[in-house]
Amino acid sequence: MTDFDSIWRNQDEIRTVVNAVLGECIWNLAYDERRSAIVLELTVTLEEDAVSDLCCQFPIPADYDGVGLRGTKFVFYL
Repeated sequence: MTDFDSIWRNQDEIRTVVNAVLGECIWNLAYDERRSAIVLELTVTLEEDAVSDLCCQFPIPADYDGVGLRGTKFVFYL
């Protein structure tokens, strides 16, 4: 059974970190049921150092997921 309350709290925490570090640049932040993960795509493409720095700021482990249609993507496995 999927705990959507926990997913929504994690999404709020992710949004807070992105807005604090980069400003409002979230293109998509959604739960991917197939992957059992939250997927984040930004509107900007970050350099390797910035990706690493941002990953360290998140309250849950984040993995770099490449570049999507709009910008850098991250995945948060729950």
